[in-house]
Amino acid sequence: MKLLEKFGKKSLKIYACASSFFVLTVIASQCFAQSGTLSSNTQTSQQYMQQLYSVFDFVERNYVEEVEPKVLFEGAMRGLMDSLGDQFSYYLDAESMTSMNETTVGSFGGVGLSISKEPKSTADKPAYVEVVSAIEDTPGAKAGIMTGDLIININGTDTATISMNEVLSLLRGPVGTEVSFVVRRGEMELPFTITRALIEVQTVKYTMIDKTGYLKILEFTPQTAGRVREALDSFKKAGYQSLVVDLRNNPGGILSSAVEIADMFIDSGVIVSTKSRINRENKAEFASKKNTIVPTGMPVVVLIDHNSASCSEVLSGALKDAKVAYLVGERSYGKGSVQLVVPIPPGDIGVRLTISKYYSPSDANIHGIGIPADLEIQNVDISGEEQQTAFQNLIKDDVIKPYVTSHPNMDEKEIASYAKKLAKKYPLDLCFLRRIVRVQVYRAREMPLYDKDYDKQLTKALEIVNGGNFAALMKNVKTLKEIEAERLAEEEAEKK
Repeated sequence: MKLLEKFGKKSLKIYACASSFFVLTVIASQCFAQSGTLSSNTQTSQQYMQQLYSVFDFVERNYVEEVEPKVLFEGAMRGLMDSLGDQFSYYLDAESMTSMNETTVGSFGGVGLSISKEPKSTADKPAYVEVVSAIEDTPGAKAGIMTGDLIININGTDTATISMNEVLSLLRGPVGTEVSFVVRRGEMELPFTITRALIEVQTVKYTMIDKTGYLKILEFTPQTAGRVREALDSFKKAGYQSLVVDLRNNPGGILSSAVEIADMFIDSGVIVSTKSRINRENKAEFASKKNTIVPTGMPVVVLIDHNSASCSEVLSGALKDAKVAYLVGERSYGKGSVQLVVPIPPGDIGVRLTISKYYSPSDANIHGIGIPADLEIQNVDISGEEQQTAFQNLIKDDVIKPYVTSHPNMDEKEIASYAKKLAKKYPLDLCFLRRIVRVQVYRAREMPLYDKDYDKQLTKALEIVNGGNFAALMKNVKTLKEIEAERLAEEEAEKK
């Protein structure tokens, strides 16, 4: 299992597309009081509250064993939020609240190491923490931590005996505090004591592919728009002629961040609107020409997949409806709701509540439906019983890692040759085999940002932006509202 220490722990796969007015310091009692009109039957609501208190008190006093009030409170809170039947509204315990805060703020206290850790540890092969890289200009890099170092002990705890999440908890902490660990480098064991600093969550990666700017947005935090602006400035200096925006596996984040980025592409009109039974949440965000960075008419392809959710769908939907970008890949996740995170005093716990739904510029909501790609294309995958069995056998036999270890610094020709050997015993797609060998080759160093050999979606996107007929292609692109109308018409026809 590989995880970046700089990303911290994420309690959930799908993040909130949080309100642009999201403020963690809001006083919870005020927020709850303002979150909508009271029930028409106020007396009934008060009766239920009294009953809830009575049951809480009765259970605490009479249960066969002594029970902590906190246990009863958290159980009641989880039950209350679960009763809504909304997977995006739930109670946040202290650990989840901390994780949510880090996601929202976009930074945390840490040492700045990208790390990996094997999921299983044995006496023969202890699963120590391996340093993939030390992030430039962070405490870890300044202290001299190097790629390939093994962190065998953190604050006296043997890292082979704990999970990756526990490792992250030990490495992270308040800015200015110290963390001590022991690093094994070859035959040497080196002690380090490092002072934690503010580590920014890396949300944007970018590079040039010939004359095309390749921009990968990992998630949306308060810093993401600034990083996207830096990427676009870099592309401009490099003379880019087209752009690919990769939103695959992007779970979302802060709505205002997605809006700000969309404004860099769209010069006028609505970017997104939100609708709610709370009047103040009924609003629209508009594009301004003064904020546009991407040249009008530039070929732009957005890559999406089934894990592109929430704010990823806000951005891709806005660019699609504005006829600015062509979508390639798979239908997106389909999360069209907006959540507000509200702390419960003193602020270490809270709730996450759906307060509105968002609509694309053409006034379509994609909740539970997703956004279809203009060009549906699948990457190489394992399908069929024979291939699944072959892959399971490959994993069980564990032949790739020992081979790569005994053949360090394999190049692409050697990777291809070894993949052919594997295919004789494990009948899998050669492209797929090359990919998993390549991942192992780069296990202890930074993976290249893109893999054209394996990534058929990216390869097709590059063909489209460089094909010379982008304007003609965009004429046939339908807005999300037009697609919705066609779907509803088909459903009506089936009923008749």
